[in-house]
Amino acid sequence: MPSLRHLLLTLLMLIAPLAHADDRADVGAVLDRFHGAAAKAQFEPYFALFTADGVFIGTDASERWTVAQFKAYAKPHFDKGRGWTYTQAERHISLAPDGSHAFFDELLDNANLGRCRGTGVLRKEAGQWKIAQYHLTIPVPNALADSVVKQIRAAQP
Repeated sequence: MPSLRHLLLTLLMLIAPLAHADDRADVGAVLDRFHGAAAKAQFEPYFALFTADGVFIGTDASERWTVAQFKAYAKPHFDKGRGWTYTQAERHISLAPDGSHAFFDELLDNANLGRCRGTGVLRKEAGQWKIAQYHLTIPVPNALADSVVKQIRAAQP
């Protein structure tokens, strides 16, 4: 006859994947709200999705912003009703074993920049997923890398 401990462990093993599936869905919903608020230039809803110590890393090497710095950059744009629209094409979400952090990468489409990649980390705070780091990049096809690197080097002081 199985022990109570064995039955509880078996039950936890059956429930854990369901909890992780819910967390992945919740993380995906946060990222969807993040992109949706940016597209609609919704300042408060957008920045409410970050942790207090969150960081946004943009496509330019100089763009590493704390939440306060990113707010200062975004506010004039959002106040004019100009946000930025990135449409998700593909997304992958992984969870830390303890369920406290989620890691993601996503391919996004943007009218000006074309195919982009977002990567980052979300942290669960008081039961809510918040963006601790978001990093937006423009993937460079390997066939173009040499040319792009030469252009970047030529543009640097």
